[in-house]
Amino acid sequence: MRLQTTLARTVTVSGVGLHSGHLVRATLRPAPAGRGIVFLRTDVGAVLPALAEEAGRLDYATSLGERGREVGTVEHLLSAAAGLGLDNLTVEIDGPELPILDGSSAPWVAEIGSAGITTLASAARPFVVPKTLTVHGSDGKWIEVRPAKELRISYSIDFPHPAVGRQSISLVLTPETYTAHLAPARTFGFLAEYEYMKSKGLARGASEDNCIVVGESAVLNGGLRFPDEFVRHKVLDLVGDLALVGRPVVGHVVAHRAGHALHTALAKEIRQALAGEHLRRVDPAPESVALAGR
Repeated sequence: MRLQTTLARTVTVSGVGLHSGHLVRATLRPAPAGRGIVFLRTDVGAVLPALAEEAGRLDYATSLGERGREVGTVEHLLSAAAGLGLDNLTVEIDGPELPILDGSSAPWVAEIGSAGITTLASAARPFVVPKTLTVHGSDGKWIEVRPAKELRISYSIDFPHPAVGRQSISLVLTPETYTAHLAPARTFGFLAEYEYMKSKGLARGASEDNCIVVGESAVLNGGLRFPDEFVRHKVLDLVGDLALVGRPVVGHVVAHRAGHALHTALAKEIRQALAGEHLRRVDPAPESVALAGR
């Protein structure tokens, strides 16, 4: 059992939003035990806890809240926080989307490291998965979490593109493995989809400096940080989306061709299981608290 954590001091980060193209500033502040991670849109007065119930748009990124009051592309910061074991945090942002920085979570890891992480007086309350929970998507996509003694993530992707193809990875998540094997992995986009995404109000801040640009047959903007950087970034995203559970998760997450929608759907299933866990403490009737899954 470990103690909850927060930042040791405040840190501010500025940059361009990947999809909005807006220059934004995010200030990360310490928060008390039990607060969790909360986003404050200072320009519109919105308060958005990082919980699965708040998930909004999920096309090419994870957002919280409704249009006009949303905070977009939260997954990289949430991933860094979860990967480093940072439980409580207040994030003040003066625009609609967190800065994309270099497209990975490594800059967020560096900022959190420079601020420092301090322990609080309350114990962390991980959710230990009691039985397998599964969410199915379309075209054979699926994700599930199985009982385990630690948080392990196994992820596979299969893109019909010669620069990506089939990739898979499995690792136990610790601050050390996260920092070394996941944090540097950048987001990626296909050049063939760029104009379509712009027409939908997306990718307006995308550039060769903040994402891997995949052309017709190869990566167009330099070498990869890992031979399998694409699947590593998918795991990075999953760690961030899983943070929307609001508590550390102990289990084996297995995903096949999943994305933000399935990641957050699994987080919602776990949140429902947490509600059942609470009911079992106050209501002994087992038929009223059966967990979803198998």
